[in-house]
Amino acid sequence: MSDPKNKLNIRNKRASFDYEFIEEYDAGMVLTGTEIKSIRAGKASMNDSYCYFHRGELWCKGLYIAEYKLGTYYNHNERRERKLLLHRKELIKLERSVRESGLTIVPTRIFLNDKGFAKVHIALAKGKKDYDKRETLKKNDSRKELDRAMKAHNKYS
Repeated sequence: MSDPKNKLNIRNKRASFDYEFIEEYDAGMVLTGTEIKSIRAGKASMNDSYCYFHRGELWCKGLYIAEYKLGTYYNHNERRERKLLLHRKELIKLERSVRESGLTIVPTRIFLNDKGFAKVHIALAKGKKDYDKRETLKKNDSRKELDRAMKAHNKYS
């Protein structure tokens, strides 16, 4: 029987269209009580969010987590910056890559791990050019066309 708390999977679909992922990591997030309740309810969005370094720590900016409807004066600011947690070696490696090669760090999805903690899947990414984006659209269209043809073939077989 599947665990209902692991059903949460909030994605940043725009990130895979705009960026080419080089390396991927799972990071913890520092959250308040009302934030985790909103995330478990699926009330979060990752559009226009990105990560940056400040004093050797990784922060996520632009991540939207809706206010918890039952949270009174304990409610949180919806667009506050949230600290991400990684191992020191990973932080140093990411910071060096961002500083030297002009890459960026984008959050790609939020999920709950086996213990019920909210995690952010982040990726070290390189921006795509316009022609790369068109190539991605062509690949997706051809894949969808092939899937439709296979379903039609299986339906009549």
